[in-house]
Amino acid sequence: MTFTLTSNDFTDGDTLPDAQVQALGNISPHLAWSGAPEGTKSFAITVYDPDAPTGSGFWHWTVANIPADVGEIASGGPLPAGSVEGRTDFGAPGFGGAAPPPGHGPHRYIFTVFAVDVEALGLTAEDSGAVFGFNLFFHTLDKASITATWENRG
Repeated sequence: MTFTLTSNDFTDGDTLPDAQVQALGNISPHLAWSGAPEGTKSFAITVYDPDAPTGSGFWHWTVANIPADVGEIASGGPLPAGSVEGRTDFGAPGFGGAAPPPGHGPHRYIFTVFAVDVEALGLTAEDSGAVFGFNLFFHTLDKASITATWENRG
């Protein structure tokens, strides 16, 4: 079975809805996944903008330690008990919606769910997206992504 990720709020290749834009709603989207590989002990979620003018992209959301029996997160949460949200590039944990600078063209927002081989990654709310990514590199069994775009026409 193939590991897949979907959302009731948008489909792969769509423009992000206003609800997922920082200045217009700033709530996390619905995400659902299925087909995780055998041996999955938890899940993690990241939302990354590779087009941010930073030289290293921009982390909009990081979540780890989602229990293996969970296959869906509702729009706006809540997250399952035991989950941990990391520090985004906005400087605080939690979801941070699309917020590219005006006139910079469309940005891609890559929503990824990771099937993880341990129940807990040992991450905290103080850890950055880079630290989440580093830990996920060593514990990912499979991952599934969908990408949406948004442009600030300012």
